[in-house]
This record gives sequence, structure tokens and C-alpha cells, in this order.
Amino acid sequence: MATEAGAIRQASVWTVSSPKWRSALARIRSERSGAGTRGLLLLLIGVGFWSVVFGLSYRVLSYFRGVEEIGSLLAGKMLGMALLAFFSILLLSNLVTSLSTFFLAKDLDLLVSSPLDWLRFYLAKLIETTLHSSWMVGLMVVPILTAYGLVFDGGWLFPLVAVAALVPFLLLPAVIGTALTLILVNVFPAKRARDVLSLLALALVAAVVLWLRMARPEQLARPEGFQNLVEFIILLQAPSHALLPSEWAASMLMNWLQRVPDGLPPFLLWSTAAAFITAGAALHQALYAVGFTKAQEGSHQSPARRKWQGALGSLVRWLPVTRREFILKDLRLFFRDTTQWSQLILLAVLLIVYIFNIQALPLFTGEQVPYTLITMVMFLNQGLAGFVLAAIAARFVFPSVSLEGRQLWLLKSSPLDLRAMLWSKYWIGTLPLLILALIITVVTADILQASPFMTVLSVVTIAAFTLGVTAMALGFGTIYPQFESENAAQIPTSFGGMAFMMSAVLLLALITVIEAGAVADHLRSAQAGEPTGMTLSALVRLGLVVMLCGAATVIPLRMARQRMEALEV
Repeated sequence: MATEAGAIRQASVWTVSSPKWRSALARIRSERSGAGTRGLLLLLIGVGFWSVVFGLSYRVLSYFRGVEEIGSLLAGKMLGMALLAFFSILLLSNLVTSLSTFFLAKDLDLLVSSPLDWLRFYLAKLIETTLHSSWMVGLMVVPILTAYGLVFDGGWLFPLVAVAALVPFLLLPAVIGTALTLILVNVFPAKRARDVLSLLALALVAAVVLWLRMARPEQLARPEGFQNLVEFIILLQAPSHALLPSEWAASMLMNWLQRVPDGLPPFLLWSTAAAFITAGAALHQALYAVGFTKAQEGSHQSPARRKWQGALGSLVRWLPVTRREFILKDLRLFFRDTTQWSQLILLAVLLIVYIFNIQALPLFTGEQVPYTLITMVMFLNQGLAGFVLAAIAARFVFPSVSLEGRQLWLLKSSPLDLRAMLWSKYWIGTLPLLILALIITVVTADILQASPFMTVLSVVTIAAFTLGVTAMALGFGTIYPQFESENAAQIPTSFGGMAFMMSAVLLLALITVIEAGAVADHLRSAQAGEPTGMTLSALVRLGLVVMLCGAATVIPLRMARQRMEALEV
């Protein structure tokens, strides 16, 4: 019998992974209504989003292509920096995701207790981690690389070359994140390892931000800062980070586009990926059993929580009891999860870096700065701040309903008002975002010495956009909940999260188009020496933006309430 049992063929990696994709397909088929509408909505939003990213990339690359001698070098340098940013995002995402897929997932009890080959188990979970962490970056890369292929005439084989470069590029951060998580879980219980991973992720992001600032990428746009053209070209030709996979992938792609026969970048990519996967598998074989056993230990509750809970209770004591308890419950859940609240520190660091970058712009260097340049920088800053706010809303507001989990049935079966729950979630997300938006706008306006017209326009616009984008995040999160998710960080990468981000970008683009006319009229008046105050046309456009953001606020909240009332849990 033992011989016969040993002769049984082991399940393949595809078989081990099949329950995940089969359950996803089953969820899609089980939708009673709205499947066609949801697919059409995703198609429209996706086309609009990709069109914006592709259009911007194509325009910039076309300009670079027209610059003699250094155009392709600038394009290659920009691709390397973009892939470096994506690599850091992937590393951070895999650190968080691998903890859930390898140690906290619900299917692990069955898989670990089954006679499954450890290598196939590792490869299946590695692929799952890679897909969960990388699909959003993959969607962002598609329009960018499409623009590169069209501008530099990559040919019909360029998509295959891009896939060959991206596969090891995506696998490497997954292997690294998985290995680091495995080591940490063997030192700490899995519940405590989340805390350590959060701090490690913060340190990693801070190091990447510091690295990027030390690289001084703004030099590429200021060749006059170099002693001669040769020094500038040498900087462009030299690899920024020669030992990183992002540089190898960028070199591989640009070599193909420029018809440069160089097999070193693909060799480095694939050989390094194979070596890392081998080392990761060996580490998994040695440490996973002990780490998984430790992952079953419970977490410890801090006695200091009662103090800050009492302080929060006194601050909202004036509210009705139902709204007050909903707010306190959401705040407790937020601060109970270290992967959630620790990102507030990261946001503070990024806010400081953002304002520092605005201050570092070479606008006030002793020469008279054109009024047009200041106005345009302020207008572009408004759009960038809106994108940052949308990303924050996707991370914190969108998952709020999904984090209720299966206990939502208790709230629905109680006599509590569901509208109070939705409003508490809305204002908990809106108020911090609104404060952050006003700080970004007012401080940058003061740094740029913007005109009163641009200051008022930016403040009103960003405040209205914040109210709307938070409501959209809550609405999409309620319409497309992810109650089965094992990690809050995975929820924004779902279908609803993608649809929300694309919708927010489209709303921001529409606001920009509406207000562009008012800014153009303002610049024409300034150049003609006429008064540059708030004209009737500008007020009409601003009012249209406020109405648009008001609709983006009211409609999603109403749809969220209807969905919550009809939701079966």
C-alpha cells in the first residue's frame, strides 16, 4: 500500500492553483444581474484610462524622438526610472501580500495537511502572490510600453519582447518579498509579523524616496546645469542603477527598439530570476513548516488601547449614540490593524517630500519668472494633488465596507440605521483627506507665489473633488465588496478598486478640461495687462465643476445605501 501511495502522481501547480480561479469564475457566474453592465462599465473606464496614459506617454516620447542625439537616451532614462518606481511598489506590495497567501489564507489548512509536494506548493503560492501584487502595475505598464513600441517602431515582435522582460521583472520582487516574510514569520508570530512588515515597508519606501532624490532626476530637464554637452550625454548613457532588475528590463526593451544586439540584459534578468526562485524554494523547504506553525499563534492585545479609545469617545460625545458608536467602531478597526494605521506615517513622509519637490523647482533663481509658468505649474499641481487624493481614498476609504466582513449581517439585522453607518464611514474618510488636500494646495500656492485667482480656483476645486472622490470610493466599495479578502491591502486591487481609480482619473481629467478655458482666459488677460480677477466665465466654469463634484458625491452615496439595503450576507 505504501508503494502504491507513493506512486500516485502529484498534483500539478495548475491543479493547486485551480480552486482560486475556479472560485473567482464562480463568483462572476453567480451574479444575478448587472454582469453585462459591469463589463461594459469596466470596458469604458479602462479605455478612457488607458487612452489618457497612452496619450501622455506618446506625446512625451514623440517629443524625445524629435531631439537629435539624446532623444532615445532621454526615453531610455525615463523608462528606467518608471520601472524603478514600479519595482519599489511591487516589492512593498509583495511584502504585504505574501503574508496572507503563505500564512493566513483560508485554504492553507487543507493544502498543508495534504500529501502535496513542497516545491509545487511553493510555486503555486508564489504565482498567486505575484498575480495579486502585480496586476495593477501590469495594467499601468501596458499603455506606456505601447507608446514606446509605436514611437520607436518596435515591430510586431515587440509585445513578445515586453512580456519576456516583464515576467522575470515581476517575479523577482515576489520572491524577495516572500523570502523576507518567511524569515520574519519564523522570528515572530504571523500576527506580530504584520507589525514588523509594516515598519519594514515604511523603511523601504523611505529608502527608495531618498534614493530617487539623491539621483536628482530633475537634472535631465536642465542640461544647462552641466559644464558641457558631453557631460550631459555621459550621464544619460550611464546606467542609473546597474545592479537592479529595473535597469536590466529597461535596457532590454530599449536595445530592441534601437536595434542594438545585446544579450546581456535578458541573460541577467532570467538568470537572476531563476537563481532567486531556487534560493527562495530552498528557504521555503527549510523554514516554512516552522513558520506556518507559529502563524497559528494569536495576537496580543495592547492594554494602552483603552486610553486612546476613551479620548476618542470624549471627542465625539456630542453626536447621536448610533453615529458615535459607528465612528468609534471604525476607528478601533482601523488602528487595530497595523498594516492600516502605519501607512499614515508613510503619507506624512510623502507629503513632506511632495512639498519639498515643489519648493525645489528652479522657479525662483534670481531671474524674473514668467507669470505663465507659475500659473501652469499651479494648475498642474492641482491635478497631481487630485491623483494623490484618489490613490489615498482607494487605499483607506474603498475597503471600509469590505472590512466589515461576515459580521455585517449583525449590523443589518439590528435596528441600527445603515445610513448612519455609511455617513460615519464617509466622514471618517473625508475629513482627513480634506485637511490633507487643503494643506497641499495652500502650502504649494504660497511656495509658488500663485495669484489670488489660481489660489481660490485650486482651493475650491480640490475641496469639491475631495468630497466627490471619497463618496465615489465608498460607493464603489459598497457596490463591489470583497468580504472574503484576507488582507485589506488586496481589496483596492479588485475589480471595484480598479473601476474606482479609473473613474476618479476620468473625473479629474474632466475637471481639468473644464477649467483649462478659465486658466487660458486668465493668462490672456494677464498678458494683455487687463484685470486678472474672477470673471463671469471663470465663475460659470467653477460652478460647473462644483456641480459635477456634487453629483459625484450624491449619486455614489445614494447607490451605496441602496446596495447596502439589498445586500445579502
